[in-house]
Amino acid sequence: MPQGIAGKPIEDSASDVRLTREAMDSAKVLNNLNVVGDGVEAMNYLRREGKYANAPRPDLILLDLNMPRKDGREVLAEVKGDPDLKRIPVVILTVSKAEEDVLKAYNLHANCYISKPVNLAQFLKVVESIESFWLTIVELPPNGSAPGKKKA
Repeated sequence: MPQGIAGKPIEDSASDVRLTREAMDSAKVLNNLNVVGDGVEAMNYLRREGKYANAPRPDLILLDLNMPRKDGREVLAEVKGDPDLKRIPVVILTVSKAEEDVLKAYNLHANCYISKPVNLAQFLKVVESIESFWLTIVELPPNGSAPGKKKA
């Protein structure tokens, strides 16, 4: 079973995290949701460093672009540049609708880019769509593992 709708949403806004959890509950999404609050912590989690040594590898990452310490663009570049992480799909879920952000995200190999709706009903639809598409329809690689590498 997938680790979560994001396995790991990387989000610095507590209200957006709460809204995502509520949307998942409302949509009856049964996947695990793990959250980190900034880009440095995200990379520690994804690389299983320090306190995250036993963290599960997410099947999908929801990534906000605007975060403290290391922004989402930097995290995306590191994830997609790391042979052990690059196969994990990254869904950008952010408030920015700026064309330059969309282009940069896709140039860094984001799997999709979604602007966060401000309306709760629309946000619920987005979360349900992400869950339906990424965790039901799409065939994901096994936990983002690199080929030939044993899973821990």
